[in-house]
Amino acid sequence: MSHTAQSPVHATDIPGQAGRRRTFAVISHPDAGKSTLTEALALHAKVIGTAGATNGKSNRKDTVSDWQQMEKDRGISISSAALQFSYRDTVINLLDTPGHADFSEDTYRVLAAVDCAVMLVDAGKGLETQTMKLFEVCRQRNLPIITVINKWDRPGLDPLELMDEITERTGLRPMPLTWAIGIAGDFRGVWDIQRKEFAKFSRNSAGAHIALTEYLTPEAAAVSEGIAWQDSIDEASLVVDPDAPLDLEAFYAGKATPLLFSSAALNFGVKQILDALVDYAPPAAPRHDVTGGTRPVDAPFSGFVFKVQAGMNQAHRDHVAFIRVCSGMFERGMVVTQGRTGKSFATKYAQQVFGREREVIDTAFPGDVVGLVNASALRVGDSLFVQDAVEYPAIPLFAPEHFQVARSKDPSKYKQFRRGIEQLEHEGVIQVLRSDLRGDQAPVLAAVGPMQFEVVEDRMHHDFNAPMRLERLSYSLARLTTADAAATLNTVHGAEVLERSDGEFLALFNDIWAMRRVEKNHPDLSLTEIGTSMK
Repeated sequence: MSHTAQSPVHATDIPGQAGRRRTFAVISHPDAGKSTLTEALALHAKVIGTAGATNGKSNRKDTVSDWQQMEKDRGISISSAALQFSYRDTVINLLDTPGHADFSEDTYRVLAAVDCAVMLVDAGKGLETQTMKLFEVCRQRNLPIITVINKWDRPGLDPLELMDEITERTGLRPMPLTWAIGIAGDFRGVWDIQRKEFAKFSRNSAGAHIALTEYLTPEAAAVSEGIAWQDSIDEASLVVDPDAPLDLEAFYAGKATPLLFSSAALNFGVKQILDALVDYAPPAAPRHDVTGGTRPVDAPFSGFVFKVQAGMNQAHRDHVAFIRVCSGMFERGMVVTQGRTGKSFATKYAQQVFGREREVIDTAFPGDVVGLVNASALRVGDSLFVQDAVEYPAIPLFAPEHFQVARSKDPSKYKQFRRGIEQLEHEGVIQVLRSDLRGDQAPVLAAVGPMQFEVVEDRMHHDFNAPMRLERLSYSLARLTTADAAATLNTVHGAEVLERSDGEFLALFNDIWAMRRVEKNHPDLSLTEIGTSMK
């Protein structure tokens, strides 16, 4: 099915096409409703007929953005999904992300590819641990944030209490675009502050279809909702000036956050979120390269790989490299240069990916996400270009904290085992560490969180027919070091040096005390903290 109308476009149209793009990620603490909102947004844009969730993800029959079996079984998002659709003559590129902290690396990779973030906050729980970590990552990347208070159909916190928490804990000034009418658990609708109208919601098929909405003037809303309207408006008046325009400069500078109320499961307030993205979210703009300069959107084609995913097509063991288009017009079949190797290749199999569905795509523009199928040489962070060379900043790996040795259960399937480990490393599912002492038959898997090992075991068994066993190591701390340090550290109790696939050497330690003893006894050794962390 076609989600975005394509038409012949000339190079002179590229700035206009870039201006039509809104590329954003949905991020939050686990179980705040990211995938439910993803589905609800697609429903409102009329690219799916019904929403599969009515009472939480665990009851879904089929969620467009959660397609891995573990995601369906556990009701969590493990991999990011890229969805594209049109709304109000704007092309929406929506990147759903894992919420679980164990998959923070995947979330970070997605944040490198977007221009804005939609942060979901659970109305009953406020700003949770992972939410705060993601706020900080967005701050580091200078990403503007739109905040959505979700699950207002359930009992929750007071809205003014939530405003205060956002201000105090994030430093962002909330700028409400909508205000919930009715207390949490009695969600009547939203006051659209910019349009000065009341959107009154009624359930429709328990949330499987777009909510029935009636638009009322403030006077009619006062008659319809009575004391609930008056109480909510009085509350809102303490933090909202209905005649003040939205401070876009503060939003883009990361000093303020537009804020809306919703219930994604019931499809209440979702249209208002889509309208806010179209009206206020930044379009695709020139992106910084490693030199500190920017590549104009109308420069020759360039982009970078932010994700590699295998197993999306059950009939073929293919893998897809997801490319964020940064400049120029992508055309299927064009020959591009891979910056890391200097090699050229033709982009014959280019697709638009809608969850697990695929559609061949002929052209794409800055802000779009293109799936290149079976481009096996591509790695996360690779820059691609035609004509003028450009290199975009690398996407760093996180500091691992959990380590396990992997071995094949069946020696006769060692080839499948090795191929599977290499593929999962290639995708960024796990970091793989090796050394001459351990050998290739017993690589060390390094993870940010323990659930990554469960994903590896599941994928190795089902995708590669290579059941494996894992043996936990006592290490809990890693530092960057040099190859020369191995001779010293490999003789120290509670320490070991291994090489990562990107050529970096990691010194592993049982704990902080073991590392400090080494620093004291061997002050000349290079031990550098791994820069990226969600803590």
